[in-house]
Amino acid sequence: MIREVRLSDAQALTDIYNYYITDTVITFEETTIEPSEMTTRIEKVLDDNLPWFVAEDEQGQVIGYAYAAKWHQRYSYRFATEVTVYLHHNAQAKGYGSKLYQTLFEELKARGIHTAISLITLPNEPSVKLHEKFGFEKAAHFKEVGWKFEQWLDVGYWQGFLK
Repeated sequence: MIREVRLSDAQALTDIYNYYITDTVITFEETTIEPSEMTTRIEKVLDDNLPWFVAEDEQGQVIGYAYAAKWHQRYSYRFATEVTVYLHHNAQAKGYGSKLYQTLFEELKARGIHTAISLITLPNEPSVKLHEKFGFEKAAHFKEVGWKFEQWLDVGYWQGFLK
């Protein structure tokens, strides 16, 4: 089930995200966050009048989330967003990411958003495939811009149009 985020989801979302901080290079954050920080992040997205959705499994456990954030603050960027999806590491490759993104993109279209942009640490074939499934194309590649776990990391930007 996909539903809108609740502030009470902060602990579950924090647990999902902290795995990516401590065990992967998917995010460049290096220090785990607390549920209070996740609450602040949720509130920021919602205060910007942008959507945040969560996925629940058959038992009602939160297993993933997707949201949109402002691409940049200047007014002319108001029709572009940065999109993000995270899944519990045991819930990957089961279609939850696609369901989350489908719901997110439909809501963004309904709100008049034209462009969605995603930053992907490379290599990350599953994320690239997910974005390209929705028509995203690689728009940029930055080499060795992140340093985590004693290695330089590349990032790519994928861009999609919400028509």
